[in-house]
Amino acid sequence: MKLLEGKVALVTGAARGIGKAIALKFASEGADIAFTDLTIDENGLATQKEIEAFGVKAKGYASNAANFEEAHQVTAEIVKDFGRIDILVNNAGITRDGLMMRMSEQQWDMVINVNLKSAFNFVHAITPVMLKQKSGSIINMSSVVGVSGNASQANYSASKAGMIGLAKSIAKELGSRGIRANAIAPGFILTEMTGVLSEEVKTEWAKQIPLRRGGTPEDVARVALFLASDLSSYVTGQTIHCCGGMNM
Repeated sequence: MKLLEGKVALVTGAARGIGKAIALKFASEGADIAFTDLTIDENGLATQKEIEAFGVKAKGYASNAANFEEAHQVTAEIVKDFGRIDILVNNAGITRDGLMMRMSEQQWDMVINVNLKSAFNFVHAITPVMLKQKSGSIINMSSVVGVSGNASQANYSASKAGMIGLAKSIAKELGSRGIRANAIAPGFILTEMTGVLSEEVKTEWAKQIPLRRGGTPEDVARVALFLASDLSSYVTGQTIHCCGGMNM
């Protein structure tokens, strides 16, 4: 039996990158997949087809995760289409880096809204669903900089630290009803977001990592699979670092 057979997963911001890798990994283990992105364009439709190739049900939904009402509306749609939601992965995220003295209010607000408020929106929307089911796994995508901080990323670091606090609080609130909440803190992961960096910069990053390489979206997806499945049935309120040892 596959690890997620019979389960329904909702992954936000999953048309590409880490979110897509998680959706594909979950599908390979038997989960039906609902995923969101700001728009479901050709890229999103292609992702949907890739997921469906595993023989599971899949559907992409256009939704602004940072909008409270839209998050609730799309959650209701997903429950109507899939019947239930067993796993929520709060993955939607952006960066707007800059030194604090030069950071605009807009840069701050955009990152906090997309990275942190979106997680609140979907946790708020999905809580009644999981309470009714008396089960569920919520996974917040944090970052090593949410633990250690990083120059020029005060907004991003703050949002990712918030994801850890949110997961810990939800774990305490909902644990008695069979609902678990954890966070994953990826390190230097090779995605489109890091693809803009020069090879020289990537090499220098790798030298600082004990495993001497950047991570892949699949590395993160395997950790997410553990937290989504019954393998982690007694794990809640935790932050798992997936960083090759860079933040020990």
